[in-house]
Formats: sequence, structure tokens, C-alpha cells
Amino acid sequence: MTPAAADSSAEARLPDTGEIDLVERDDAADVVEELARDTSAAPTVVARLLIALDIDGTVILEDESLSPGVVEAVEHAHRTGHEVMFATGRSWEGTHGILLALNIAPEFVVCSNGAVVLKRIGAANPGGEPQYERWHVETFDPHEVLTLLREHLPDARYLVELPDGARLYTEHLDDWNLSSARLVPFEELGAQRVCRVVVVAPEQEEQDFVDLVARIGLHQVSYAVGWTAWLDIAPQGVDKSTGLERVRTELGIDPAHVLVIGDGRNDLGMFRWALDNGGRAIAMEQGPQEVRDAAGETTASVQAGGVAAVLRAL
Repeated sequence: MTPAAADSSAEARLPDTGEIDLVERDDAADVVEELARDTSAAPTVVARLLIALDIDGTVILEDESLSPGVVEAVEHAHRTGHEVMFATGRSWEGTHGILLALNIAPEFVVCSNGAVVLKRIGAANPGGEPQYERWHVETFDPHEVLTLLREHLPDARYLVELPDGARLYTEHLDDWNLSSARLVPFEELGAQRVCRVVVVAPEQEEQDFVDLVARIGLHQVSYAVGWTAWLDIAPQGVDKSTGLERVRTELGIDPAHVLVIGDGRNDLGMFRWALDNGGRAIAMEQGPQEVRDAAGETTASVQAGGVAAVLRAL
């Protein structure tokens, strides 16, 4: 065989070569952006997490504006396959608008510091307001605790939440969402069983409330002192963790596949619950030291988009 024939035979056995498309410099940036979008949208196989977010100081700021990047980060978490929900001290009246702002319709929502768990009715309705029913409600008789507190805080403002979601209050307070609430005499607050009692004494400091609770003792109830002179009282043994455990069980999510994020003392119960079962608890940077210590992990402040940073990293 001649050398020329040998070369021709070798070429015949080689696979076809690829082709290279040359693009202009300006077009190259568009190609890179398209690849980035495709990569971001690509499904990733991960363990499904139950992600429970506090609301105030976690996903929203004091002026009710959303924490930077949180909407996109929640959407990213959903796209990755996780269940993102709220576990809040707020009543349902003060919660459903935040669901709409974040454009989510989780199957469950834990409200009133765990005393009320709501369940979505039917499938999520993109673009519409999701409908929920009160799936589980805890109540207690508030008469004794209200009487005790009024003896020490006669000028405080009081609010109770009834099992059907109605709310009664004694005096207006700008920080309260009083939509559909009813102004009543103090004596009417303790006339029936309630899900929650809220006490606000603007003239008191946070530490004053902590000291008062320690001094008088509050039996047969659970309670949490807020950043300001704010006291939230729930049925005994009830906090965000008890509501979340019901949700986790109903959804069939492994106890270790839980992530909770919050910033206040009313988040301590869900922090312990998550950590005791092998999950993660993350505190916001601006939270009290005892809250950050209990979580073990800290993210950036609500102003700096701490929740978005956590969810983007999943």
C-alpha cells in the first residue's frame, strides 16, 4: 500500500470532528447568561426539607417591607423541592397577606405561636389568594392569668384570640393589626376559652417584663417575652414546635430534614425541637444573644437579607 493510500485509509477510520461556532464578543455575554439560567433552572436531587420561617424580624422588617431577596430565595427553595411555610406568633389575620407578598401557598401555616394550625383547602391557585381552614386549635381558660397580670399591669393593653379566629381587645395599639377585631371591656376577655393572650405595656422595658414574669409566675400556660414590652401567652405546653411537629408528621418529612429560622424568644421552642431531632436552627443576626446561642447558627440580619442567604445556599 502506498503512503498516500495508507493516510487515506486512516482518515476513513477517524470519527467526525466537532464544529466550533465563533461569536462576537457582545454575543458571548448573552450565551453565558443563558447557560447560567439553564443551570439555575436544572432540577437538583436533594432531600426535601420542611423550612419554617418566622415572620417579624425574619422575612419582614419593622415597616412591614420584605427582607431583601427573600421572594426570589423562597421561589428558589420551592424549585429545589422544599416545603417553605410560616411559623409565627401572628394571628391568621396578620399572616395571610405575607403569604401573598411572598407568592407562596404552603399546605400548612402555624399561627398564634403554635396554638393554631391552618391547612390549605384544595390545590394551590397560582395568582389567586389561597384558602385555608383552621385544622388544629389549642385553647385555655384565660381568666386567672388575665386577673393576675392586671393586678401588676393595670395600664397595659390586652388582646385575646378566640378559637374561631375572632379577636377582642381593650385599647387600640398601632402595632396591632386590628382588622375585624372588636373593642370590649376587660372583663369580657376572660369570659370564654381562647387560643392566645397578648399583653403590651408601652411604659415597660423588655427586662421589666422578663422580671415580672419570673416574679409572679405564670402557671398552666406557655409564654414568650418579646423584644419590646410584649408578652405572648399560649396554652400550656404549646409553642411553635408543637404546631410544626403536627405538620411534619402529616407531611411525612423526616425529623432530621427540618430547617427553622427566627429572631425572637418565641422561636426558642422550635429551635430546640429542630436541633433535638437532627435538624437545623438558624437565628437572625439582630436577635437577642440568648436566641442566637440557642440556635447555634446565625445568618445576616433581616435588613441584610439573612433568610435569602440561607435559602440560596440550599
